[in-house]
Amino acid sequence: QVQLAESGGGLVQPGGSLRLSCATSGSIFEFVYMGWYRQTPGKQRGLVARIFSGGTINYADSVKGRFTISRDNAKNTIHLQMNSLKPEDTAVYYCKLYTPGRDYWGQGTQVTVSS
Repeated sequence: QVQLAESGGGLVQPGGSLRLSCATSGSIFEFVYMGWYRQTPGKQRGLVARIFSGGTINYADSVKGRFTISRDNAKNTIHLQMNSLKPEDTAVYYCKLYTPGRDYWGQGTQVTVSS
């Protein structure tokens, strides 16, 4: 059974940085992409960044130039380096694994940007 485990969330001041990690476990034979989504109360979950199996990367316009997604193939882990954080980045961040058969989600990690 595939499972995703996020870590690295927390409270940070505006302008600060955080690094999120998502470790996968279980048998993954093929995947289309892995990525990060975020959600705030009353709003739909939205894409932050994703990396495809071939290496293509997409970012939401709101995080371009500030966030960087990366993948460690040996450890089946992805990371999200978040710099120059803003209060509007406050959200629950979810890791997603998209495969041809179904998609998988982590439990989410809270990121709060506040002074």
